[in-house]
Amino acid sequence: MQEPKAQNFIKSTAILAAASILVRIIGAIYKIPLFSILDKAGAGAFQVTYSVYTLALNIATAGVPVALSRMISSAAALGNDNLVNRYFKVALPFLICIGVAAMLAMLFYAEPFASAMNNSLAAPGIQVLAPAVLFVCIISVYRGYAQGFENMIPTAVSQTLEAVCKAVFGIAIAYFLARAGYSVQYVSAGGILGVTIGLGLCLPILARYKRNIDKNLIINTETSGLPGFPQVLWQLLMVSIPITIGSSFFALVTVIDNSVVQGRLQYALGLSEFDSSAHFGLLAYGLTLYNLPSSLIVPVAISLVPAIAAAIARKQLVEARKISQTSIKLMNLFALPACAGIMVLAAPIMFALFEERDPLAGRIMVFLSIAAFFVCFQLVTTAILQANGYERLPLLSIPVGGAVKIALSYLLVGNPEIGIVGSALSSLACYIVVCALNVVFIKIKVADPPRLRESFMKPLLCTAIMTVFAHFVYVLIHRFGAALLGIGRFATTVYLALTIILAVIVYLLLVVYTGAITKDDLMLVPKSEKLAKYLRIL
Repeated sequence: MQEPKAQNFIKSTAILAAASILVRIIGAIYKIPLFSILDKAGAGAFQVTYSVYTLALNIATAGVPVALSRMISSAAALGNDNLVNRYFKVALPFLICIGVAAMLAMLFYAEPFASAMNNSLAAPGIQVLAPAVLFVCIISVYRGYAQGFENMIPTAVSQTLEAVCKAVFGIAIAYFLARAGYSVQYVSAGGILGVTIGLGLCLPILARYKRNIDKNLIINTETSGLPGFPQVLWQLLMVSIPITIGSSFFALVTVIDNSVVQGRLQYALGLSEFDSSAHFGLLAYGLTLYNLPSSLIVPVAISLVPAIAAAIARKQLVEARKISQTSIKLMNLFALPACAGIMVLAAPIMFALFEERDPLAGRIMVFLSIAAFFVCFQLVTTAILQANGYERLPLLSIPVGGAVKIALSYLLVGNPEIGIVGSALSSLACYIVVCALNVVFIKIKVADPPRLRESFMKPLLCTAIMTVFAHFVYVLIHRFGAALLGIGRFATTVYLALTIILAVIVYLLLVVYTGAITKDDLMLVPKSEKLAKYLRIL
């Protein structure tokens, strides 16, 4: 009987991992068509509102589901269904109260919130987002309940539904409002409305999953021996608060940094609020691609923790080191070419996606593309520390990086020679600091740390050759194609597509020819055997 349960758990976890990857990819790309509908000022207002949503999402869904799932799992293992029911009935009203308070605050104090972010254009979006905060609080309880029974499917389904609705409804509503002639702040609010709709649709689905789980429980009216409301609430908070603080820190830093950046644009450079929002919109354009490379690394990070933990449990330290080393090499093989490609083609990419010719957009994208690599490196190094039992150490590096980001944003954005580009530079510096500290922690704490030189040399060589190739190929295609297609947005898209296809082919040939990747390296990637056969690495 135990084996099917373990198999079900592994299957559910795999589904959750796949859903998480899909959600990240949708979240990274759906802003591209949305920002094409919004102008720069609207994109800036949207980015401010979305950072508030991200912070609320992290606070509500990071700690509570984990804490509640632990509590319910322990009670279910003891066969105490009444205690399971008590945990749920304490958590749900408490989170509803928190959600209602946050929702009312966002509804009635949207303008002060937006003013504190130095962008009053975000006020309608904050109001539209207010019900979403309540929905997120309720959803976190239902997800934690299902996870307590080792059922990850409700979480995966609700995450996917929310991401799809966010994209479909958000883009459709923003398009309708733009065509109807509404001002930028209302079009931006329409784009964020998809988030609220998606979360609202998740509620009945999660409630139905809970009813199906409850069919197997035996709950009676006997309450003797059960902990009271204060005891359960205290237990929930003691577990969830540390997790929430760690998971929400970067989201909080982002909200603070957004306020600092727009404040410096207005008060140090003398821009109007509308113009500062437009400058911030250029940054928002860059952030759409900035998040894409890290989506490619999620499968590696997800697979890494159990693989290393299992090797350590078997006392195979050399094997654990090889897995860590391979994970860094895979990260390099995926992230380096993606980030380098975005960097070298930054200006035409900005024009093809957003019809933006402002040189600032290209400069921002160059620095964000470099920062995107260090985001990927941070994901893998954090996973290595977690797998080795040092999950608290990244909580030390992240605040230091966050402090660096806010301080540099204040200094650089206020410099007229740098302006909004300073925000991209501060992001780059932030993740360099975090990665450097993580590497130091790995070198000091891990018994047999990975050898970084071996993981970087060949991927860097292949990427460097591909980058030079991509640059000259694009210049040649653009020069000869201009006579046929011109230099408009469609033509630029065609030139980019041809360049990317040729660059990918060259990169794959280089990877195979130099032996940069082997069959053993691919074992951390899903469907690795098929991929290995396709690349003839077997």
